[in-house]
Amino acid sequence: MSRSCSHILDKNKLPVVIDLFSGCGGLSLGFQTAGFTLAHGIDMSESAVYTASFNLHWRYGMDKKYINGDIRHIDPGIFKGATDDECIVIGGPPCQAYSLIGKAKLRSLGHDRVNTRDARGYLFQDFIRYVLELDAKAVVMENVPEATDYGGLNVPQYVCDILEDHGYTACWTILNAADYGVPQVRERVFVFAIRGKLAHEFKLPLPTHRNPEDRPTQLQLRMKKFVQFKNFQEPVKPSGDCPDWITVKEALSDLPSLFPSSRSKYYLYKPHIQLEYRTEPENPYQLLMRTWYHNNPKTVTGHGFRKTVRDFPIFERMNQGDNYKAASEIAEHLLEEHCRINNIDREKNEKEYLELREKIVPPYDTGKFVSKWKKLREDKPSHTLVAHLSTDTYSHLHPWEPRGISVREAARLQSFPDGFLFQCSMSDAFRQIGNAVPPLLSKAIAESIRENILLLDEAIKDENSTGDQRLFCSTG
Repeated sequence: MSRSCSHILDKNKLPVVIDLFSGCGGLSLGFQTAGFTLAHGIDMSESAVYTASFNLHWRYGMDKKYINGDIRHIDPGIFKGATDDECIVIGGPPCQAYSLIGKAKLRSLGHDRVNTRDARGYLFQDFIRYVLELDAKAVVMENVPEATDYGGLNVPQYVCDILEDHGYTACWTILNAADYGVPQVRERVFVFAIRGKLAHEFKLPLPTHRNPEDRPTQLQLRMKKFVQFKNFQEPVKPSGDCPDWITVKEALSDLPSLFPSSRSKYYLYKPHIQLEYRTEPENPYQLLMRTWYHNNPKTVTGHGFRKTVRDFPIFERMNQGDNYKAASEIAEHLLEEHCRINNIDREKNEKEYLELREKIVPPYDTGKFVSKWKKLREDKPSHTLVAHLSTDTYSHLHPWEPRGISVREAARLQSFPDGFLFQCSMSDAFRQIGNAVPPLLSKAIAESIRENILLLDEAIKDENSTGDQRLFCSTG
């Protein structure tokens, strides 16, 4: 019997999933929720592997653990003997070499550290190596939009070319997480592939939400130039009857109040500390986040937020949507007030003035730093969360409390359910969340992959059935 006959997918027998560069498991969680079995995962971060293993396996009593290691030094053969099932390979190779933030940091380290000399920029080759050696049934690869021009190389198109040379139907596109019910504008490149020849375009995920302003994002405006690439496929546009994008207020309003004013006492909440929700679920998104695991708890964890004492009074006076320029002006006004109250003259009391200035005014250049601070607007989705949250949370200030967002709030903005636990340091948790694929987007992707596999297998069944009838007729 031919391979195409013997590996027809039973609708109740989906391929198992192998997650490369898994991080804390955002992509895995979406596939698991869509009904796929997670066979393996691997990541360089020990903390991320622990988070993924706990939430995806241990919480269900399964004696399974994602691998902590570097795929460049691990033979894909370790996965082959562990399952006789066909597999789907998913993952997001590290983006530091592509992203604007990462490229700027590398340039600052000297010529030898420019982004195109960074080995992390070529980890997509190891991803492909795993796909081909494991003979994956389907493929999902995620990365930042800047991967479309890595020193002149369009990485997603290059990956599609290689996969097509090996018998896959492949495409790449750009998806915005906000279109899939995530309260965050987050646009990422995705490569999708399936082993075999589809008779139609790849069935991309169907959006569930729409931009209420009905105007393109900056990246959508750039999509016109991507049409020149033969494997680029435009994403499905949301229909007019889709609900509006989920806003920050809709995502966060039921979570516990942690720091009502700049004069509140700061508490360093440990990851396991349980606090009661502020309200009952106020909308379908909050209900989903609370009942993802089929229960409806009254308390929630993950309330760590940064202790930035100097800046709490500044945050309090900032308006929603304000950036560092506004924050700097507020700081100068606060300094003037303190000088007036304490009778400190800038000329006569220079030492006292400089000491007070250091305590009140952030020392950052308003010309270079303006976009690094941003107070969230409650009436819109959040802007993109990034791994830099592990260093500070100035980029995502709480909309109505004078502080940076908490770990749980960051998780909510990425659509991690409230029962998904981050039992690690605050920095590790923020990094894991910022690096992750939002689970709601991943679930939509998993469902589209399942649809494409079933359509291909139905076509193979029809082809084989036709072939059997011809054989019967010729020998009858």
